[in-house]
Amino acid sequence: MKQKAILETYWKILDDASSLLTDGEKSGRSAPRFSEDTAAGEDEGLQKAAEENEDLQKAAGAAEPPGKPESKDHGSLEPGKPESKDHDSLEQIAGEVMHCTKCRLHETRRTPVPGAGTANPKVLIIGEAPGAQEDAAGIPFVGRAGKYLDKWLAAIQLSRTEDVFIGNIIKCRPPQNRDPFPDEQAACLPYLRRQIALLKPFSILCLGRIAAQIITGRETSLGRMRGTLHAFEGIPVVVTYHPSAVLRNPGQFRRPVWEDLQRLKKLLDNYEVS
Repeated sequence: MKQKAILETYWKILDDASSLLTDGEKSGRSAPRFSEDTAAGEDEGLQKAAEENEDLQKAAGAAEPPGKPESKDHGSLEPGKPESKDHDSLEQIAGEVMHCTKCRLHETRRTPVPGAGTANPKVLIIGEAPGAQEDAAGIPFVGRAGKYLDKWLAAIQLSRTEDVFIGNIIKCRPPQNRDPFPDEQAACLPYLRRQIALLKPFSILCLGRIAAQIITGRETSLGRMRGTLHAFEGIPVVVTYHPSAVLRNPGQFRRPVWEDLQRLKKLLDNYEVS
């Protein structure tokens, strides 16, 4: 047990050091405070980006159409296929999540976050893990990043309640919002696989590096993954930066996110026509 504690401390130190060198794309991580004027400026910036969409529409139009993803369909989500469940349902999965003790995170969580949204989503939105506010409420993306995500959805004519289902790779908050350990991912991913099998979303939007790497099966930077249409078991996958990363660095991430949202909108337009 002592050796295990030492190893966990070691990995946490490495994770914290790594986070200082990356984009910091996760919900709930400590970030500089923004004034109301700054927040309003970000909203205005998003609207300004939308008004520039003529060029961005052309960029989005260059994306591969659904059914012809540019990258290989990895169908990842280790470890393996979803558990066989007779008469499975989203309610059953949520109940299991609420009482789950499969990994150490149940010892420190306040409230598990199974996911929320429509049972027939156009888009399944997948983040990394709950943050502090989600851990308190039991609902995904309810903090400042969640409100910003709602504006992203509205910008491409999507509703949180009517068009999407929002979940995370991990259903319980890791302490201090650290990266989830591999064994924690392995314990939680079967829930997500079962949700995907039931939801049958038309498309998937991954928010942040961890979610994008796990869904696509690619261990590379988010910057290299975005801009390409991926696939998971035949479902088109778009990856982009986490809303919290954009709030911390709007000048660097806002325009790429808008391009990614336009790529997603292009997919949905084709879906509506078909």
